[in-house]
Amino acid sequence: MTITASVSDRIFLSDATLRASPLDLGQTTFPPPLRPDARLGVLDITEFYGDTTGGIRTYLREKAQYVEAHPAYRQVLVLPGSRDALSATEGVRCYRLRGPRVPKQAPYRFMLATRTNRRIVLHERPDVIEVGSPGLVPWIARLASRGLDIPAVAFYHSNFPRVFTPFPETAGGARRAIADLAWRYARAIDKHFAHTIACSEFAAADLRRAGVERVTRIPLGVDLAHYHPMRRARRDDVRARYALTAGPLAGFVGRFAVEKELDVLLDAWPRVHARTGAELVLIGAGPLQPRLEARLRDMPYARILPYETDRGRLADLLAALDICVAPCSVETFGLSALEALSSGTPVLSADRGGISEQVETSGAGRRFASGSAASLAEEAVALLAADLGALGALGRRYAEDDHSWESVFDRVFALYARVTGA
Repeated sequence: MTITASVSDRIFLSDATLRASPLDLGQTTFPPPLRPDARLGVLDITEFYGDTTGGIRTYLREKAQYVEAHPAYRQVLVLPGSRDALSATEGVRCYRLRGPRVPKQAPYRFMLATRTNRRIVLHERPDVIEVGSPGLVPWIARLASRGLDIPAVAFYHSNFPRVFTPFPETAGGARRAIADLAWRYARAIDKHFAHTIACSEFAAADLRRAGVERVTRIPLGVDLAHYHPMRRARRDDVRARYALTAGPLAGFVGRFAVEKELDVLLDAWPRVHARTGAELVLIGAGPLQPRLEARLRDMPYARILPYETDRGRLADLLAALDICVAPCSVETFGLSALEALSSGTPVLSADRGGISEQVETSGAGRRFASGSAASLAEEAVALLAADLGALGALGRRYAEDDHSWESVFDRVFALYARVTGA
């Protein structure tokens, strides 16, 4: 099943669409490479992709739109899926490779098709490979490109050593040993990368402390026209559509996973509600959803909304919040927080991690002591009492200053050019 479409979510086929694909990419004859005269071609490969994932999916989609608009470039995407499939648009081709689900980490899938990856790289002959996940993919990319003199760049989307041990500086015993092992692994795969992109100074500093020295900070971007404060004018209608309160409302947007530290948020919210009347909405999906649903049975002022596949509706929801809460202390960046700031919604974040940098630099919110429900509650109460309109304006200004996707990918492709000598 080969699909040609304009750049949109249609190039990133859903699992439901993939199930109809009869392709076996280990045997299929591939169509000729797109834009054979392009000055530079990149192959993006990652396991961090699925129907209900957020930041990395957005990064790849926006990158595809950028490539389509710049004829000097071409892009090949290699992503896991429920079945093999192939889709394409102007200058961009996406290979989906069948892989089993990662246990307890829906919707992620393993990337295991080493021979098919080799076929793809030999056929497409990219100038550079960008590796977007740390597990099996670095080794698969290395095997696929052996003997071809194709440099690889890592994008440090996940601060995986801190996912295992969020505070290794104070951890002891087994948890410190796990952190040390994870950083040894990070150093081992770094030997195969010409460079690593980190999207926050927090992530870049972690890498440098661990001995990963070839690091460049390039922040992620936001669609400034889509995530816009003008949407706040219809917040009452949006809240009514989802049966949300007309009073104070806070929200979390993201994946329901352990590393997001949602227990800290839920532990804090009874205190926030008692003092402010603020309700809480969690927007997303993930492996922790059954546990969250069980907790919320005793919290009538908090609820879950499913992962929102419609980008317009998600932007409306972000603009309809009074504040966005980001409890995770190990985020490498936190794209949903930037989307909230761009929408004019202040952010409450942990005082560590990539989102903390956004809040500190923009001045558009408050920060609480990482891991502390008591601190989160105090700062949420203070933020809800602040001039949210003025803070929202600061957030919008911050997003406009340095976070258009065009400027982000100008920097990414400039790095590719340095690495390849193009």
